[in-house]
Order: sequence, then C-alpha cells, then structure tokens
Amino acid sequence: MERIVKPVFLTSRAVKDLEKAFEFNSKLYGFSIAKNSIQSILNCVEILENPTHDFSKIGSVDEEFLHLKHKYRKLIHGHYKITYREGTTKVYINRIFDTRQNPNKNK
Repeated sequence: MERIVKPVFLTSRAVKDLEKAFEFNSKLYGFSIAKNSIQSILNCVEILENPTHDFSKIGSVDEEFLHLKHKYRKLIHGHYKITYREGTTKVYINRIFDTRQNPNKNK
C-alpha cells in the first residue's frame, strides 16, 4: 500500500521560532552558521514528507501538548525540539523550540 505524502507546513508560530533562532545564532556564532543551522532544521523536517517513512510514528509523543485536542509528536535536532501534528491534508510544524531556553516558554 502506497503512503499518502502530506506536505509539511510551518505555522506562523514555527516561523517566528525560526526567526528567533536565526537572530540568536547570528549574534552568537555569525550569519553563516545561523543560516546553516536553520537550513539543517528545515532539512530535518523533510523526513516527514518521505513516503517510505510513517511520519505518524517518527519521533515521540510530546507530553507537553497532551492537554490539547490534537496528538502532537516531537523530533529532536541538535538544540531544537520540533513539535508537529498530522492534519487532514498537511503535516503542521507547530513549534521549533530551542531547548537552551526556559522550558516554560514552550507553551
């Protein structure tokens, strides 16, 4: 049975998270490394569009989002926790959280 490939969509919150990560890394490490860091994150989420993988089983359930209506899963990539969920037609990236921050900010 062939899997249906759902495109990955970054929510506005996830885009803001990426912008913050870029700014932080630019100040700390410089523009080039910050750019490579963001590209690395985007490459990581491409696995969710791979038809040979069942994205609903990639990563683990994100316990911090259990109180919400949808089932959220997470990927860990370097210092980042990428929280996503399956939608009807897309896979939504909801948060890209820098784990070096206070965990209470990941709400």
